[in-house]
Amino acid sequence: MNLSENEISSIILDCCFKIHSQLGPGIFESVYEEVLSYEIRKEGLDVKRQFPIAVQWDNQTMGMGFRADLIVEDKVIIELKSVESLQAVHKKQLLTYLKLSNIKLGLLINFNENLLKNGIKRIVNGL
Repeated sequence: MNLSENEISSIILDCCFKIHSQLGPGIFESVYEEVLSYEIRKEGLDVKRQFPIAVQWDNQTMGMGFRADLIVEDKVIIELKSVESLQAVHKKQLLTYLKLSNIKLGLLINFNENLLKNGIKRIVNGL
């Protein structure tokens, strides 16, 4: 499949709303991650879980900089949370992940919201 970031994002969000409507808020991040990766794969998309991303410094690879919760089709990073509220640091963290990986779109999703739409932030890196 050769989908755009926006098409992939739409599929991801449909999966998130389905999961949230059935499981609701308040479950561990790891559970949402497992179920979401399963649902995205059911849609025929490639998903990498806890994927290590190296940091490049001075033309050297410095080893793992972070682990992305989910990377879909090598085009969208999903950072999952199950917290009281999203903080500015969460958005900055995801933007850094996008820059380090040269991926253009990130979705920051906090499943611990009564209305899931209030817990979704779209972060772009030059898209």
